[in-house]
Order: sequence, then C-alpha cells, then structure tokens
Amino acid sequence: MLEFEYWWLLGFPLFFALGWLAARIDIKHLLAESKSLPKSYFRGLNFLLNEQPDKAIDAFIEVVKLDPETIELHFALGSLFRRRGETERAIRMHRNLLERGDLAGEQRLAAMFELGQDYLKAGLLDRAEAVFEKLHTGLHRAEALGFLLDIYQQEKEWLKAIQAAGQLAEVAGKPYQKEIANFYCELALIEATHSRTAQAHTYLDEALAVNRKCVRANMQLGDLHAAAGEHDKAVLAWKRIEQQTPTYLALVAQRLIESYRILGRIEEGLVLIKGLLAGHASLDLLDVAFQTTLATAGPEEAYKLVRDELRRTPTLLGLDKLLEAQLIMAPPERRHDLELVKNLVHGHTRRLARYSCGNCGFKARQFYWHCPACSGWETYPPKRTEEFEVAP
Repeated sequence: MLEFEYWWLLGFPLFFALGWLAARIDIKHLLAESKSLPKSYFRGLNFLLNEQPDKAIDAFIEVVKLDPETIELHFALGSLFRRRGETERAIRMHRNLLERGDLAGEQRLAAMFELGQDYLKAGLLDRAEAVFEKLHTGLHRAEALGFLLDIYQQEKEWLKAIQAAGQLAEVAGKPYQKEIANFYCELALIEATHSRTAQAHTYLDEALAVNRKCVRANMQLGDLHAAAGEHDKAVLAWKRIEQQTPTYLALVAQRLIESYRILGRIEEGLVLIKGLLAGHASLDLLDVAFQTTLATAGPEEAYKLVRDELRRTPTLLGLDKLLEAQLIMAPPERRHDLELVKNLVHGHTRRLARYSCGNCGFKARQFYWHCPACSGWETYPPKRTEEFEVAP
C-alpha cells in the first residue's frame, strides 16, 4: 500500500510538466494563426462587437479578397448580407461556395442550408423548396423540414405539409397532431368547395384520427351534414364539441339553433343553448339565446334572460344586449333617450367585441383557426377580448 502511494506522488510532477508543454504548444499555435490573419479580420470583428455591421462587411470583404480560401468568412458574410436584406449578394456568396470543388461534405450541406434561407428571404419559395428538399440528411435536416413546413403552408400544399410535419415530429421529437389535423381540415374545405363531399368526409375523419380533440373537424362535419339537409346529424356533430372543448360551442350556437328550427324543434334547441350558457358563459351564446327568446317568447322574456346573465357576468357587451331588449319594450317617449345610451355603449363595445391571438396578441373581428400575424394554429380562444378581462 505504501509503495503504491509513493509512485502516485512521483507522477504529479510528470503530469504537470506534460500539461505545461501542451499549453505552450497551443499558445504558440494560436499566436501563429493570429499573426497570419490580416488586420482587416480583426477590424471586422471589432465592428461587429460595436454593432456596426456595414463597416464589418467592408472589412470582411477585404479579407476575402486577400485570402479567397477563408470558407467560414464566406458563411459569415453571406449571413450578414441576408440580415441586411441584400439577398442577391447573399445568394451569390453562397452559390460561389457551392461551386468550389474543395468544399467538404458538411460544409456543402451548410452552404445549401444558407442558400435556402437566402431564397426564402428573397421570396423565391420554389427555389428555397428545391434546396431544402435536398437536405434530407445531415445536421440541418430538422431546420430544413421546419422551413419546408412554412413554405408548404404559404403555398397551401397541405398534403406536403402533412408529410413534412410527420417527418419533423420524428426528427425533432415534438407533437404536430394539432397542425396535421388542421391541414386535413383545410383539404376538406377545398373538397367541400368543389362539392366533393365524400372526400371531404374522409379528410375530416383523418383529422379526428390524428387529433380526437380537433373541434374544427366536428364543426366542418356539422356544416357538411347541414348543407346536405341532414340536420339531425349536423346537430350531433356540433354537440360532440362539448366533449372536446366546451368553450368552442359559442362558434356553432347560431348553426345549432338554425338546424333545430329547420327540424321543428326550436324549443329543444333553446333549452340546449340556455343550458350551454349556464355551464359555459359566452357573449356569443348569450346573443343567440337572446335573439331566439325574443323571437319565440317575446321581449319581456328576452329582457329577463339578459338581465339575469348580466348580473352573473357583468360586461359592456351584455349591457348592450340589455339596452336592446329595453328599447323594444320601451314606450315611444323613452325610446329616444334609450337609443342615445345604446348607441354610446354600442360604439364602445365594437372595440371590445374582438378575438385576440393568445400567441402574438393580434386582434381581429372574426375568428381565425390560423393566425394571420404569427401563423400559429388554434391560437385564438373562442372568446371576445372583454370576456377575458372579466373572467375570474
């Protein structure tokens, strides 16, 4: 035991000497490399650190002229050009790299990836698509698939988008069921527009198979049945939304009551809407319940309905409905004053009756499945802005 410890202690000076020698060699190598670099290179780095990209580009271009073999600097310059919006120069830089015969395999793939981004920034989607499709191997595969998915969505190539999202889910390990289901819904919408209802049904079934919580698929299934005069099936499809995400019932409330009216079961439909309103308070549900009650039971019952709901959930949009009911019931001598108040409230509520994207905050008067600002899917909650402000 003592002999082992003795030799171990003798090894310490040896390890120290080897470490010191390696460090000296690395430092000498680093100094030699730095001396071989032109001063323009360091000027360019200094400009970058001082957030002066224009001067950095000029300095790096000078380095490239002096030493055309600096591949990494070509990459840096191309990225700088693209960030500045000089896509033509970026494209030319990366294409020149690809034409070089001495470019290694991974460097060639990296140049292709940069070129694809150049084309994308320039709006040349077909060229960008062609480049990214070649990057089916290597380190940039996941990012290339992400760019391809964006391109397919912009071009509304939904079948390709489904394939790309499936591959991206495997490579990146992230779920894309929500997006894929919406792609199937988009395909179903196209088929329905061209009166190919059988294929539309098939796509919606695929959407629900991918994502059983896809509310949009059941909404579109209900629309297909209603368009075919199958209102009983339409009602069943829309009612299934309650088992998926109940808050989305507000989007189909008007369609539900219309189908019940056609079926001659308007009272049953009104009971359903009132029950949904009690369980899932919504301004859209309130509006449908109010209009239906007004048509079937008269203004007094409609007024009571809105009054009770306003006590439960006080909102300006609800007050607007209450004033509307009061205006119908009011004697002629009071209508002018009520109209004045209602117009003032209504003018203000128009700014509140908007949907807001939960991802980027973009507000719109209509509901979107695909946000026009951030391109997120199902980022709009089916509630108006004011409902979130008063929600507990």
